[in-house]
Amino acid sequence: MIVEFTISPIGVGESLSEYVAQVIDIVDKSGLPYLLTPMGTIVEGEWDEVMELIKRCHHRMLELAPRVATRIYIDDRPGRKGLLEYKTRSVEEKLGRTIRRTRAGAEPG
Repeated sequence: MIVEFTISPIGVGESLSEYVAQVIDIVDKSGLPYLLTPMGTIVEGEWDEVMELIKRCHHRMLELAPRVATRIYIDDRPGRKGLLEYKTRSVEEKLGRTIRRTRAGAEPG
């Protein structure tokens, strides 16, 4: 399954990258495939491992902020793996070309 989640600290000001970095460190060290986007993080794995990861991230943010809002969106297709890459490749095949993408970590042009 793939899960997109956003964990937002509330009451810490406008700049959130310091807080997001703390959560992404946990995601990165989990070993699960993931993609960081400007609006959230997408992670792929089995139910228990993904939910445990999100729980750890949520609790870490609670250590940093007085209030936290977490949004989770789940796409669950039992028996399917590699969906992070497959979904994009499938769209490209339908178009007959490679689409323009920004990779996680890429600097704005």
